[in-house]
Amino acid sequence: MVTNIAVYHFVEVDSPESLAATLSASARRNGLLGTVLVAPEGLNLFLAGEDDAIADFLRALRMDARFAGLRVKYSRSAAQPFARLKVKVKPEIIAFRRDGASPLAGRAPAVAPRDLARWIAQGRDDDGRRLVLLDTRNREEVGHGSFAGALALPIDNFTDLPEALAPHRPALADATVVSFCTGGVRCEKAALWMRAEGMDNVLQLDGGILGYFEEVGGYGYDGRCFVFDERVALDPELRPLCATMAARENGQA
Repeated sequence: MVTNIAVYHFVEVDSPESLAATLSASARRNGLLGTVLVAPEGLNLFLAGEDDAIADFLRALRMDARFAGLRVKYSRSAAQPFARLKVKVKPEIIAFRRDGASPLAGRAPAVAPRDLARWIAQGRDDDGRRLVLLDTRNREEVGHGSFAGALALPIDNFTDLPEALAPHRPALADATVVSFCTGGVRCEKAALWMRAEGMDNVLQLDGGILGYFEEVGGYGYDGRCFVFDERVALDPELRPLCATMAARENGQA
């Protein structure tokens, strides 16, 4: 079995090129494959390899004080889901190109997965406000699955979200809006931007869909979560499609 990790961390990086070179060397030394993105605002990575190799890579990364509190999402696969290692330096770890969306000055308020599950069951938040789940992913990802009844915008790129959201803003004014995405990067930026634009009723789902699956499972979620590797999409037990089908055939799912 192969261990897969998804990690993002917003922190000021004064020399992205130097950090990228360090991470590239560490990943290659440990035989890891996947994608590493580094930007002045932090890092975003999806890597896979043997357990000990993943542990060694994370141990070295956390020795850097900027990443000591790194939060990691784990999943398993029967085979290596990446064909090669790609390390890139970008202006942002996820392109949004909007002012007011930088998490370096502070995070947007978040709701924990178990609290969101309770709100979904109630149909409202703990203050009695109606709940709207806002999917910040693109239409291809949404096609694999989303929270039941979520507001999904017809976008192909994250940078299109502000324009696509504009017609919905009046109808969201009386709701508690929870933005969500795959692992937390996009919904964190989106929530910050929306709050900067005057939508002070917006929260982010802490850890994204993958964090929700890990902590809660699939309650309130229909389908699978698209991921950016050869597994294509994971079910609420963090299994890829082929593993899910095999388990069903064997009467285990």
